[in-house]
Amino acid sequence: MKSKRVVITGLGALTPIGNTLIDYWTGLIKGQSGGAPITYFDASKFKTQFACELKGFDPLNFFDRKDVRKYDRFTQYALVSTDEAVIDSGINLEKEDKDRIGVIWGSGIGGLETFQNEVIEFQKGDGTPRFNPFFIPKFIPDIAAGMISIKYGFAGPNFATVSACASSSNAIIDALNYIRLGYSDIMIAGGSEAGVTIASVGGFNALHALSKRNDDPSKASRPFDKDRDGFVLGEGAGSLVLEEYEHAIARGAKIYAELAGGGLSADAYHMTAPHPEGLGAIKVMRNCLKDSNTNPQDLDLINVHGTSTTLGDIAEIRAVKEVFGEHVYGININSTKSMTGHLLGAAGAIEAIACIMSIKEGIIPPTINHENDDENIDSKLNFTYGKAQKRNVNIAMSNTFGFGGHNACVLFKKLNL
Repeated sequence: MKSKRVVITGLGALTPIGNTLIDYWTGLIKGQSGGAPITYFDASKFKTQFACELKGFDPLNFFDRKDVRKYDRFTQYALVSTDEAVIDSGINLEKEDKDRIGVIWGSGIGGLETFQNEVIEFQKGDGTPRFNPFFIPKFIPDIAAGMISIKYGFAGPNFATVSACASSSNAIIDALNYIRLGYSDIMIAGGSEAGVTIASVGGFNALHALSKRNDDPSKASRPFDKDRDGFVLGEGAGSLVLEEYEHAIARGAKIYAELAGGGLSADAYHMTAPHPEGLGAIKVMRNCLKDSNTNPQDLDLINVHGTSTTLGDIAEIRAVKEVFGEHVYGININSTKSMTGHLLGAAGAIEAIACIMSIKEGIIPPTINHENDDENIDSKLNFTYGKAQKRNVNIAMSNTFGFGGHNACVLFKKLNL
């Protein structure tokens, strides 16, 4: 059976550098940093006192007070970004068979803040178990997918993907395959994370994973820089409307790009560290190229995982060089995490959106905050340092890697390439 083609017809973004798709894209092109002191709680006693929080987001602009109490922030973010994507797609929901529209949503942690706060409140009490009746449905990672389907009546495949920082890329790949195989006409895919919490900052500090550049948060996320000292925690959501090509053409849809393929692999190496030679990353990129029927020499852009960690950046670039060989010097490489921070399970979604917009607009967002080359990273590569670069982008790849050794890679092409 010949698999069906899949295109992107709608996008929505809620990020630390912009609360809509256009504002996010504008922030990327400007090289805007989302890093700033934490405002959600008193972080003065933490080793890391900053993050990439959303700016100016008020849930009451989107939900009534009753619903705000029922939804953890990660679900709020999912609903807001998806609403933008659905509107952007121009889908006439009254004319669609909603049994053939599904939702696959990624989150690495789910409602951590809800879990944290319920435990804190219990500890303050006299031991009598008093818990919010929405405690369980607020924090389970699949609830965002469920609430999206409930809001729109989408009755097709509906579930959550949880693979740490690869979660939303996994969601996109799963959604791609449901359409390819003919089970659905339209899928909502993406991810959300609300990880700027007491528990997560404390936990990542205990792992020595976060940057401690408290004196200059806006420059703390510095992928590939010699003086990088860890990633910067981010939050938000990204939503993509995936649609079967013929279905999109029949309704006259605006098409951003084709989702040509995806790859998956496992490091099978360590709980939190990447394989030092990037073996899992090599496999996932090669799997993605094969699945999308793409030659290494045809690639224009790689939005790398590029978290700004000492080991991760080195291992990933080794893998990129191994996969693309001499062709790698003609490819733009960027890490948009230098601006947004690391959105954990939502990273793959917003970085996929950045790739899609580069294809549409012919411009590549920069990797900011680079000051000194790392002798372990090939400085001859084009890391798109400092400012955006204009380029006709026909093919773009996005990498995401998660704790546990989970690797996912997606590839987008200009339509009818």
